[in-house]
Amino acid sequence: MKIVSAKVIVTSPGRNFVTLKIHTDQGVYGIGDGTLNGRELAVVSYLEDHVIPCLIGMDPRRIEDIWQYLYRGAYWRRGPVTMRAIAAVDMALWDIKGKMAGMPVYQLLGGRSRDGVMVYGHANGADIEQTVEAVGKYIDLGYKAIRAQTGVPGIKDAYGVGRGTMYYEPADAALPSVTGWDTRKALNYVPKLFEKLRATYGFDHHLLHDGHHRYTPQEAANLGKMLEPYQLFWLEDVTPAENQEAFKLIRQHTVTPLAVGEIFNTIWDAKDLIQNQLIDYLRATVVGAGGLTHLRRLADLASLYQVRTGCHGATDLSPVTMGCALHFDTWVPNFGIQEYMRHSDETDAVFPHDYHFDKGYLFCGEAPGHGVDIDEDLAAKYPYKPAYLPVARLEDGTMWNW
Repeated sequence: MKIVSAKVIVTSPGRNFVTLKIHTDQGVYGIGDGTLNGRELAVVSYLEDHVIPCLIGMDPRRIEDIWQYLYRGAYWRRGPVTMRAIAAVDMALWDIKGKMAGMPVYQLLGGRSRDGVMVYGHANGADIEQTVEAVGKYIDLGYKAIRAQTGVPGIKDAYGVGRGTMYYEPADAALPSVTGWDTRKALNYVPKLFEKLRATYGFDHHLLHDGHHRYTPQEAANLGKMLEPYQLFWLEDVTPAENQEAFKLIRQHTVTPLAVGEIFNTIWDAKDLIQNQLIDYLRATVVGAGGLTHLRRLADLASLYQVRTGCHGATDLSPVTMGCALHFDTWVPNFGIQEYMRHSDETDAVFPHDYHFDKGYLFCGEAPGHGVDIDEDLAAKYPYKPAYLPVARLEDGTMWNW
């Protein structure tokens, strides 16, 4: 069995997606996601110019060997562009292998560890009152876990407050828009949101919050301490993870669970955080961390230290990644939770899939492979549109972490 062709499909049914489709000489094909929000064309170029030519003639059943070829065989390794290209190939190869075996991917990984995958949705509002109302709507939909974000008085376009009611797409302009940030204002306001949420809905539902790399370690520790009475499921990306020593300081001052890793590319990004037990949840994604082949290694390392998975699942990841993530979540022993930002109707039509939501859980299907396909004719009706993520500045104009 040989790979005879591969092509990249770029489509924008509400946002941009990069899809790799690999064909074999036996008529079986598989698809993978290589989307990198705001940098899609960089992945396209890497796939078309550097990866696809190497794949032709290879045996698609040798998933591990091909992964090592693309990673270890490249002198300049790692990074978001390279690892997303590798992930796109890896997902497509698992899809092919599942179709060949007549089995869903989770069976190839080792079978079920659970029946359903608990997911969380995104509730947001311009102020506390709107966010409280939005959380109530998610509860009515059956969600067991909800991420809550609120606008903050005096901060221009606070992170997490989206334009849609069920999904949030931050890449909003052909050139980066400018948002604002003020840590003191956020620290004064965010705890009031969770005080109101617990007073309104009690403690039966899991609540999450995303700091989105905005706080210094000391500020992050302060926020975690203030949120302890409200028993958050986790506090996410509360400080940039480049300085992993910073998480020691946060750990010393708060017992609020910590989650990080949606921008991690390899096991080396997470190794020290896991081994030193500085985080509780690993947020690495199938597409960001080089595919299922590599994400399994991160999860296995994390399991030794009682760190659970909490894969990123925003709308900047296509249904292909979501499908693969659900097969991974269904199998992985140390599962924690899965982010689930619903895609638009247009996106769902371009990427028909067999996973479904019910009463706070997502369920992967039983179709051979990962259960997600692409309608190429429909995809062609949504051409690529340049879209950047915003940047953030403090009130004095200083650049800050978006």
